[in-house]
Amino acid sequence: MYSFDFAFNLTTVLGITVKLVIILAIAITFNIIQKKMIPRAIIAGTPKTREESHDQLVTRTKTMAYFITKIVTTIIWIIVFVMVLGVIKFNIAPLLATLGVASLGLGFAIQNIIRDYLQGFFIIMEDWYRIGDWITIAGMEGEVEEVSPRRTVLREINGTMHVIPHSEVKIASNQTRDWARINLYVTVAYKENISHVYQVINRVCQELKDDPDFGTNLTTIPSAMRVSDLGDHGVDICIRGLTKPGEQWGLTGELRKRIKNRFDREGIEIPWPHTKVYFGNTPDISREDKIATSNI
Repeated sequence: MYSFDFAFNLTTVLGITVKLVIILAIAITFNIIQKKMIPRAIIAGTPKTREESHDQLVTRTKTMAYFITKIVTTIIWIIVFVMVLGVIKFNIAPLLATLGVASLGLGFAIQNIIRDYLQGFFIIMEDWYRIGDWITIAGMEGEVEEVSPRRTVLREINGTMHVIPHSEVKIASNQTRDWARINLYVTVAYKENISHVYQVINRVCQELKDDPDFGTNLTTIPSAMRVSDLGDHGVDICIRGLTKPGEQWGLTGELRKRIKNRFDREGIEIPWPHTKVYFGNTPDISREDKIATSNI
């Protein structure tokens, strides 16, 4: 049984009251200080992996500060609770034993939720991805619609929504971070002059860079880099260039269209599969037989 062990008199009550007021005042003061100082410390110490606006930084640090301040606040009030019990001479041994057993059972029940929150904290703190990024996590690919402390919501290109707990996120592949690359392969026929094809491709790439609607999203001028393969049907040429993040798909499609139109004007053939049938034992046909066959 829990027991109280003190003499109930005015002096004792006043002494206990003063101690309780001091404990609560110190706890409240520490709580106020940590709520003000932790966000500032996080803003100062948060690694910036790319340029971000003030609003983006505030949003990210608020989420991290929420985690840390909640943990610190919980620890403060647990300490206060134990100190208060000590001041009023409350026998806390049975209570601690009960709480220990209860917390053990509760820990097994909510361990996945705890992992979700811890992993979510590091994802946000280390800036793995943000809303609007195109990523691949837990085998799913899509645009980030929501990042909460416990889960990430992705939207596939066909509209399917995926809700992924953070404990399932072991590796994140971000396709819209810092910079991107045009990585285009064009096939031309073997009969074409490769040097001429290079010149045509590079002129088209320069025109794309000079276009005011597309050029601002290119950080370098794309160019024909090399012959990547001598395939079954033609010669594969690799074209590469750097773009702003998230712009690589639209620019690749526009460059592909312009190259096709220019190849048509230049008479450069883009091959398609051909099949030649050769009969090695074709018998000779006399001229008279050919004329007779043609008159049938």
